Amino acid sequence: MPIAKLPGGESIWWRVQGEGPPLLQIHGSAFGHRNFEKMTPLMEPHFSVIDFDLPGYGESTGAPQTSMDGIADQVYELILATGFGRVHIHGTSFGAMIGLNLAARRPEVVDHLVLSCFMARYDNAARLMRATWKRAAADSGMEAVADLTSVAGFARGFYDLPHAEAQLASMRQAFAKNTPQAFIAGTETIERTDLSPLVASVRAPVLLLAGQEDNMTPFKPADSGVGFFQIEPIIPGARLIVLPDCGHYLVIEQPERAAREIVGFING
Repeated sequence: MPIAKLPGGESIWWRVQGEGPPLLQIHGSAFGHRNFEKMTPLMEPHFSVIDFDLPGYGESTGAPQTSMDGIADQVYELILATGFGRVHIHGTSFGAMIGLNLAARRPEVVDHLVLSCFMARYDNAARLMRATWKRAAADSGMEAVADLTSVAGFARGFYDLPHAEAQLASMRQAFAKNTPQAFIAGTETIERTDLSPLVASVRAPVLLLAGQEDNMTPFKPADSGVGFFQIEPIIPGARLIVLPDCGHYLVIEQPERAAREIVGFING
């Protein structure tokens, strides 16, 4: 698989699967590229799907950046390294924050923008939730973080499904590939970040995908946060879709529905 050497000395592992216009998928703060292991096969018939690991995750190396601008600049350098120049972007959770930053600050590399399950500014409840995850990462490791985030990340009915335990086991494996330091650094970056001033600068066509039962990044957060409820009216022409019976991990819970919406949005 290709390795992109960044100007700061980081090495980013990436790969391309499928054929068609390039679609870059930006993972959440604990997964690495396996965040999209159910989505990528569904997207390959339509796009050249670019999956990668941020520094500190999976197969990539180097110190995580401590600002959202810095992380977005790493992804910008990766886009240049792929040779595609201009890409569609789907970011989920932490990856959606990076995608929004890119679209606002580096619009020349962003075609369509899909943002799923995120807040532009975390409310105080989300900050407290993540504080418990940071302690678990430091004290017990990333497999413990997988279990804690699953409680908040999936819709309640998910745990009644026959494949639920297998999915949780897969998440533990994916989380274990990433360092606690990278997860903690990413979480602290999220907590410091307020992207709300950038929202009005986004000019790319935008699809907002939300889970009706998302307890991590709810559609309408408390007054201390900024979520889809506040973001949708600000971005001209933004399309909002709320998936019923779905939590924060919509790319895992309802990948077929999410893929249909993304393909229809970009190709439609």
